[in-house]
Amino acid sequence: MYAQWDTFKKISFLSLMLFISACDSFVAVELPKSQLTAKTVFQDYSTANAALASVYAKIRDNSLLSGNSSGLSNSLGLYADELTLYGSINQVFYNNTVLPTNTVLPIFWNNSYNQIYAANAILEGVQQSWFSSQQKAQLSGEVLFLRGLLHFYLLQLFGDIPYIRTTDFTVNSAVSRLPEKQVYSLIIADLNQAAALLLPTYSSADRVRPNSFAAKALLARVQLYDNGWGQAEKMATELIAGSPLFSFENNLNKVFLNNSSETIWQFMPSVAGKNTDEGAGFYFVSSPPNNVALSESLMGSFAPNDLRKASWTAPVTNAAGKTWYYAFKYKESKPTSPSKEYSIVLRLTEQYLIRAEARANQENLIGAREDLNKIRNRAGLMDVVANTKQQLLDAILEERRKELFTEHGHRFFDLRRMGKLDAVLSVKPAWKSTCRLLPVPESELIVNPNLKPQNPGY
Repeated sequence: MYAQWDTFKKISFLSLMLFISACDSFVAVELPKSQLTAKTVFQDYSTANAALASVYAKIRDNSLLSGNSSGLSNSLGLYADELTLYGSINQVFYNNTVLPTNTVLPIFWNNSYNQIYAANAILEGVQQSWFSSQQKAQLSGEVLFLRGLLHFYLLQLFGDIPYIRTTDFTVNSAVSRLPEKQVYSLIIADLNQAAALLLPTYSSADRVRPNSFAAKALLARVQLYDNGWGQAEKMATELIAGSPLFSFENNLNKVFLNNSSETIWQFMPSVAGKNTDEGAGFYFVSSPPNNVALSESLMGSFAPNDLRKASWTAPVTNAAGKTWYYAFKYKESKPTSPSKEYSIVLRLTEQYLIRAEARANQENLIGAREDLNKIRNRAGLMDVVANTKQQLLDAILEERRKELFTEHGHRFFDLRRMGKLDAVLSVKPAWKSTCRLLPVPESELIVNPNLKPQNPGY
């Protein structure tokens, strides 16, 4: 993060950021061909809006949330127990042998903090602009949403982390890591402010720019992870019952379409006609798989009549009768005209699971069962048999496994926050308790010793 920022202190970040191609469909307006200064960017709302759109594009293509092999859906699927590796990419994650010197870490750490830096640069520019109050609120709310989002994922991966809220290089180059609890408080503050600034409506029909409900959806997840059961339930309820924008989709084959009524926030593909990187990356037709396949333990967790197995996984069988499965939530592995699927980051079903868990932790077992059974019944399953708080929490964890697999690391994060990593992943040869956190990149500790100590075990 900081090693790359030494160039940013010499030139305007936005001059660099806006010197990009104007063909990305995330950018709503044509960007000027020449290099722009930060002052020019914030003289015009459409240009500032395009600058923010370019940040979304970078998060979509080159971040923790990208759908390619370096994103969390793939990396943490291998790190936990969702995926089995057959190719050579991401071996260190599959083998749980990530080291502080591994080149994969900068994709998570450096890229995320550079995107946070970009968001902060836009926030500072917007605050000094002559935009209308509503324009300032919209851009500022989106930036705060992204800042909270990126810090949330960094927190889950690395534990104590810096929380970056400025573009001041002198400050950022000497920053220290904050305790997890303090980071949660800062994320919650950003998301609460984002929810207050953003409108409840979407700025476009495709839901690729967050509204206030997207901020509340992420806030519900963060509160759940931080054991804020009451607030998690409150936020999830606002999504479930507080807006006609969202409705429960009973047809599993429609959940991941780009016009799904369950979608809260998603990434638009980079070019017209493209579909998701997840759809292309998980797909295979020959055996053995050329890269990854769904693990036998995941496939074995589905009941025979679970409709998610039929709708969201697909088999490939060789001549000897051996079968492998790939994730088939996104069904388009090639371009279509127009695009049929976008990469979904927040969806309504998760909110039911969040509320079920929050209710169970507050001893509202009837309400928790109602939410859990809604998910199970859609999958063709009977109501859950769970009569105690612990039985319900165990059932919710198992349901999250089958509902949210290969979606940005949910499985690993769930096992980590519930203290079940060792019990579940100890069957992996190189697993050890300290694998619960990734190491901070060694290069960052050298540049800024204030980031020490390194996470235990590294």
